[in-house]
Amino acid sequence: MGNAAAGDSAAELLLRAAALVPPARYALAALLLACAFLYRFLELHLIGDLLRGLRGGRVALTFHPASHVYHRVASKCRSLHGRYLATPWLASPHLQTLFLSISGRPPSFTYRRQLYTVRDGGTIALDWLLASDCEEEDVGFCDGVISRDDSTPLVVVIPGLTSDSTAAYVKHLVFSMASKGWNVVVGNHRGLGGISITSDCFYNAGWTEDFREIVNYLHQKYPQAPLFAVGTSIGANILVKYLGEEGEGTPVAGAVSICSPWDLLVTNRFIQRKLVQRCYDKALAIGLKGYAKLHQPVLARLANWEDIRKSRSIREFDRHATCVVAKYETVDTFYRRCSSANYISNVSVPLLCISALDDPLCTREAIPWDECRANKNIVLATAPNGGHLAFFQGLTAGKLWWVGAVSEFLLALHDSPCMHRQKAQEHSLHTSLESSIDKSPYVNFMEDGMVTAVTNDDANNSDSDNPISNEMELRNGMVGVQQDGIATEIQNECDGNRSQENVTPAQGPVGSQEQPKQNIDKIQDAIAPVKISINQLIRSQGRSVWLLTYIAFVTSWPFLGALGFILFRKKFRNSLPAKRGSVRDLANVKLLWRGRDGSGSTHGYPH
Repeated sequence: MGNAAAGDSAAELLLRAAALVPPARYALAALLLACAFLYRFLELHLIGDLLRGLRGGRVALTFHPASHVYHRVASKCRSLHGRYLATPWLASPHLQTLFLSISGRPPSFTYRRQLYTVRDGGTIALDWLLASDCEEEDVGFCDGVISRDDSTPLVVVIPGLTSDSTAAYVKHLVFSMASKGWNVVVGNHRGLGGISITSDCFYNAGWTEDFREIVNYLHQKYPQAPLFAVGTSIGANILVKYLGEEGEGTPVAGAVSICSPWDLLVTNRFIQRKLVQRCYDKALAIGLKGYAKLHQPVLARLANWEDIRKSRSIREFDRHATCVVAKYETVDTFYRRCSSANYISNVSVPLLCISALDDPLCTREAIPWDECRANKNIVLATAPNGGHLAFFQGLTAGKLWWVGAVSEFLLALHDSPCMHRQKAQEHSLHTSLESSIDKSPYVNFMEDGMVTAVTNDDANNSDSDNPISNEMELRNGMVGVQQDGIATEIQNECDGNRSQENVTPAQGPVGSQEQPKQNIDKIQDAIAPVKISINQLIRSQGRSVWLLTYIAFVTSWPFLGALGFILFRKKFRNSLPAKRGSVRDLANVKLLWRGRDGSGSTHGYPH
């Protein structure tokens, strides 16, 4: 036996030892390995929450040190300075995101629907929930929505990709803001919310025109209501891109971005990296194809329907549908041009950005940390957990943490002096111009920046002959006259040399200081209409007098210089031969004193 045992190999000995272990132990080990794999695969963080005493992870804030938005608004929000603890049985970004899409436990209420037609013929469904609806009253509802003079704050919500007003997270946000006494409207993407496509245009991740029209429409229809905006996921990318495109020109008083993808190219690379992310990619592609199938008659006419139907990822769908309809050269071109991270530096509206570091769709690698820190209007809040648009909290998962943070931020912003408003100078100047619309002469801004007078006879033809709009902006001491999107800036030159150069053409030649009286009368007649216009504007709006005086001063010198050159060029030419003759005589005298051989002496003359 000893010899037989000694002849057994090590493998045989291990197998014999393994056979002695009870099967229950193997089952337990397999269960533990499966749990470890699932814990890692699903990115569970329950053990970490237990080790932290179920206090949750601290919310990190990124902002400019001199940001008034942080010091006067965000600093008052308890949610942004606390911790976020996920629902224990949803302690995973994937579980949270999955539960949000399946259930989400949204509040129950009914929207008021309004159909809005944009300029290209497309139809957008605006779903309203008023503060009075939450109070079970029906007051203040006028002309289908609210009265024109209502000053109740108004929030516009932009849903995410293939989502509409019925999404659970949208209903959580809408009900929360309406419960706080605010009116809320959801701007559904065209083709969603049960509305058919009525034009050859489809929305995409960078399409801001629909939101721009909605904002302008709401601002004009309800001018007394402060306007705020909240974007979620792709809607957040659209919102931030819009704010960057508009800059100071938007009527939005404040905004919030939730789980924005920021950089579409980085996000697309991330979603194709791991197995679990590829599952999301396929699921979203299925949703996009479902959206396309709803509008197949229109989309099949604009693109290759078979290629769209065979798409297995978001990138393939964008290649065959989005890029074809929106006329982008490549998918990467579409992603680069439509990424909101490129527009952050120009955001001039108080903006709160909320993201989860474990977001399974919008990776933390795309978050523009430095760009947000450099902009004084932006506060970036990042939580360690939360998933995509989820952030469930409480044992019953009945609330979304980010919804409470949005409510706190917007309420604090509305009570602070940090709300974005149009500059007083812009409004006063525009008002002064409008107030003189029935008076003669009018003030007209020419293409080169000149201020000219237009009589009543020409007033009716001024709009057709001059395409320059009356919108003006005051930025950094400059007046910009908008013409077809091109700003002509008139800036006062502080350099003394430049000032002298501007004055010189208006001065006559030496010896011509005394001008004929008829020439002076011509100059006075030329500038008299401008003086009359300025006097009328002084009487209508006193605050704009210095601005208009500055414009007249800067723009009149080139006019007077050109006029002086035309009036006095004849005398100037007559004086040139005399000067040339005197120079020639002086040269002849010098030749008389110098010899032909260059010796410096002439015949008959001493040195």
